Amino acid sequence: MSKRIFSGIQPTHHLHLGNYLGAVRNWVKLQADFECIFCVVDLHALTVPQDPAALLKATREVAATYIAAGIDPEKNILFNQSAVPTHATLGWLLGCITPLGWLNRMTQFKEKAGKQKDMAGLGLYSYPVLMAADILLYHATHVPVGEDQKQHLELARDIAGAFNRQFGTEFFPLPEPQIFGAATRVMSLRDGTKKMSKSDESDYSRLNVTDDADTIALKVKKAKTDLFPLPDSVEGLEGRPEAANLLNIFAALSDKPLAEVIADYAGKEFSAFKRDLSDLTVSVMGPMSVRLNQLMADPAELDRILARGAERAQAIATPVLDKTYDLMGLLRPKA
Repeated sequence: MSKRIFSGIQPTHHLHLGNYLGAVRNWVKLQADFECIFCVVDLHALTVPQDPAALLKATREVAATYIAAGIDPEKNILFNQSAVPTHATLGWLLGCITPLGWLNRMTQFKEKAGKQKDMAGLGLYSYPVLMAADILLYHATHVPVGEDQKQHLELARDIAGAFNRQFGTEFFPLPEPQIFGAATRVMSLRDGTKKMSKSDESDYSRLNVTDDADTIALKVKKAKTDLFPLPDSVEGLEGRPEAANLLNIFAALSDKPLAEVIADYAGKEFSAFKRDLSDLTVSVMGPMSVRLNQLMADPAELDRILARGAERAQAIATPVLDKTYDLMGLLRPKA
């Protein structure tokens, strides 16, 4: 069986440096060794209220970001989730065999719903089942995951196993996590103890892929630091989350070990380091931003790319759904 990747990002707000370093950059590397299916998971975005016009624009923007970062839509399949209705259909079928107890263990619902869980929509509660359907619909063998999605991938494996046992088959493979060594965990530029987030109220907390060179320079300059010079060892970062975050970003963007970056800047003030970090960030993100803007200027071409990707995705998904119907005993019209 060929190795197949499935992965996607929600089109909510602008993608940022954390999304690029933690996910998209790694996806680009996967193209050489895997059959890759990359999705803009717009159905998942509906688990919280969305402005329709903003969601439409963000869907195109995420797709454009994939391409601008180096994902080839001809070599890979690139589409938006809602354009392939079989995602939602398989999500319902799998939901019917998923015990509530499994969903009750999902920590992300508890974190997002908080004390208002009785007012949260069903989609927010059950979306891990839709995520499982996204993966299993393509018989994906590997899924790139970050720390916040490991639990959901385990659920997808559990659901696949439960289906296979219930219907006496080995139809759905159990997808494996795709790990990229030490994860690049990018934190907020305003608070080094919090993950960089698309939903943070302060735009100065993140570096968006849409930011121009001047905006990047300003955000890096204003990034929170502490009163001490840069350390001379990795151990010296203990208790200094903002320093650790900026040094980790520099290491990731330069593809250098953290210890080497620390050695280069040991004892120096943050002002000089920030100038270099700004230049480095602009050199990596600047061309991506330019390409992104070019793609967004031609929405019709983006829509054509996504439509073609949806056709290719549907061609894989339809036989899988048909077989699922058959295994579950669902009667359908015959051609």
